[in-house]
Amino acid sequence: MTLDALIEAILFYKGEPTALSVLATITKEPEEHVERALIALEGKLQGRGIALIRHDHSVMLVTAGAAAQTIELMQKDELSRDLSKAALETLTIILYRGPISRPQIDYIRGVNSQFILRALLVRGLVEKTPDSQNSRTVLYQGTTELMGHMGISRFEDLPEYAGVREKTEASLNSETTEIA
Repeated sequence: MTLDALIEAILFYKGEPTALSVLATITKEPEEHVERALIALEGKLQGRGIALIRHDHSVMLVTAGAAAQTIELMQKDELSRDLSKAALETLTIILYRGPISRPQIDYIRGVNSQFILRALLVRGLVEKTPDSQNSRTVLYQGTTELMGHMGISRFEDLPEYAGVREKTEASLNSETTEIA
C-alpha cells in the first residue's frame, strides 16, 4: 500500500484532525515523507466527494464543498429522527462513564462507534474535551444542554449512577493500557 493510501485510511478511521507528527509516528515515516504523501493525496482527491483540509499542523478528511447542500439535507433529516438503539447505548455509556475516550466506548460496546459519536456531536448531546493525561486523545462527555433536557443538574443524579459506574470501572481499568 502506498503511503498516501495508508494515510487516507488512517484519517478516515480517526475521523478527527490528526497532527502530522502523529501520522509520522503511526506510519513510522519521517514527517517530510508524510507531507509529500499528503500532497499526493490532495491531488488524488481533486473532484472527489472527500477533501483533505489542513489547519495548523493537523489534517482531516471532510466531505467536499460541492456536496455541502446534499450533506446539509441529510443532517437535517438525521436530526429529525429518533435516536437509534446504538446511539442510545453509546449515549448511556458516555453519561455513566464520561468523560471517556472513543477506544473505551468501542471496547464497552464491542464495535466501532465513530459514526454514532459524530451523530451525537451533531445533535449537541455530547461534546469533545481534551484529555489532560494524553494530548493526542479526546474524551466525550454529555453537554449541559443534555442535562437540561433530562432535568438533572449533574450526571450523578442519573438512576443507579454510582452502581453502574462502579461495575464498569473495574473492567475498564483492567483494559486501560490496551485501549487508551
